[in-house]
Amino acid sequence: MSDISAIDQGREAGFGDYVQLLKPRVMSLVVFTAMVGLIVAPVPVHPFVAFVSILFIALGGGASGALNMWYDADIDAVMRRTRGRPVPAGRVAAGEALALGLALSGLSCLMLGLAANWFAAGFLAFTIFFYAVVYTMWLKRATPQNIVIGGAAGAFPPMIGWAVATGGISLESLLMFALIFMWTPPHFWALALFMRDDYSRAGVPMLTVTHGRRATRRHIFAYTLLLAPFALALALSAIGGPLTLAAAVVLNALFIGGAWRIARRDEAAAEADGYRAEKAFFRFSLSYLFLHFGALLVEASLRPFGLGGW
Repeated sequence: MSDISAIDQGREAGFGDYVQLLKPRVMSLVVFTAMVGLIVAPVPVHPFVAFVSILFIALGGGASGALNMWYDADIDAVMRRTRGRPVPAGRVAAGEALALGLALSGLSCLMLGLAANWFAAGFLAFTIFFYAVVYTMWLKRATPQNIVIGGAAGAFPPMIGWAVATGGISLESLLMFALIFMWTPPHFWALALFMRDDYSRAGVPMLTVTHGRRATRRHIFAYTLLLAPFALALALSAIGGPLTLAAAVVLNALFIGGAWRIARRDEAAAEADGYRAEKAFFRFSLSYLFLHFGALLVEASLRPFGLGGW
């Protein structure tokens, strides 16, 4: 890895640069899905314990982001989407990003163990390791299946939230994991369709680079079809209900429809209109996940009044 820390050493980093190291947008998804996993679990958790547990899970997610930015600084520097990040831009030294990531990793896991239970803490530690080492250091640069396998890291947070409440794993937490795991490839491949040149310049073997955009479009459609049964199974589980089922039916119909339009797109036409459909599908994919988990959250809030659930 090149020594990015040597760039622009004279510029002092601001507080916002260190916040950016933690990937706050990604962290928001981690926090939300972990919170839903905790709230929908069948075991009640004291509000203070719940709050500090989510805080430490968020810090663990931020630690993963900092370690990712430390290791990927060389390829981030040549990608338009990422070259403005604090390390490749020279605002934060690579060693500082590494130190912050390691410190937050240790702190978040230790404090989650003390606040909740050691199973959840161990799960958080494994998630950080999986994202920083298995995905970032190995899969991302080694195989076009990088985002397929590596997507597990982003799918673990609701299981960690569930583990905070229950101290274990269940079918329901596995279904929440499966929803995010199967959602991740079409979400990121849609981004890769209109950011292919970035990955090509960086030497990252994203599917669009190794197999081309046409094959990527087919993969997106296939994964949206595979995703739908998991969404429906989650809606029909003990933590689901009529609202979640309705959301699953509507959202997956729209998601499959968008994927089908992308699969049929001619590459020349897509390039001519600036990949408008692909960008719309990518934006909708974000809403898709938040609305699914939001429906679970609403369902759980209605249960005490006898209105939610089956």
